[in-house]
Amino acid sequence: MHEAAPVGVQALLPAQQAQQAPPLNAAPRKVLRHSVRGQVLDALRAALVDGELVPGEIYSGPALGERFGVSATPVREAMQQLALEGAVECLPNRGFRVLSRTPRAMAELAEVRALLEVPVVLRLARTVPAQAWAELRPAALAAAEAAEAGDPARYADADRAFHRELLSLGGNEQLVSVAQGLHRRSQWPLPGVPRVRRAELVVDAAEHTALLEALIAGDLPRAEQVLHGHFALT
Repeated sequence: MHEAAPVGVQALLPAQQAQQAPPLNAAPRKVLRHSVRGQVLDALRAALVDGELVPGEIYSGPALGERFGVSATPVREAMQQLALEGAVECLPNRGFRVLSRTPRAMAELAEVRALLEVPVVLRLARTVPAQAWAELRPAALAAAEAAEAGDPARYADADRAFHRELLSLGGNEQLVSVAQGLHRRSQWPLPGVPRVRRAELVVDAAEHTALLEALIAGDLPRAEQVLHGHFALT
């Protein structure tokens, strides 16, 4: 009854009794970090994107730790990181509540990302050679494959990786860090919204390829059009 489950999103249970918990995927999720805290953090982030950590629900460190087969300490450390990222709030002596997001908040995030990334990419488009843009095709392909698989968490990672490589061409590490934080927050689903559909992921991924092709061709008007459309759908 209390046998520990392997690290993965299927192991997440809220502080309430198991029979009251929202259903979670049965398949374990592969995590690549070596530290226990890192593995737990990866699993929790994936569960946020998949909507398996439900907005408004309270999750306790000891209960999650039992299900992960680890002590409560790495769970609390991971949750504290998520609190810093704005995903959860700490409730003393109770656990962590997943914060709810509103359509307005998501629209504001998309607007800020566009204000940050669009001018940077268009500026780089005037100086970065076509070959450098072409070298981003594997990142775009990885996102497209994740989209075709219909895996929101895997796509979220690939999507951020593509934008990270795109902005990294400017050499401004602080800008990349800020943009990545905003990007991660924009990937959390809204309360009550069902799992992101495969078709939506495919459309989003296709815009990465369209952007690269415009940048490789030196077509700045087309690149700007794709960028604005991309963030309008974020």
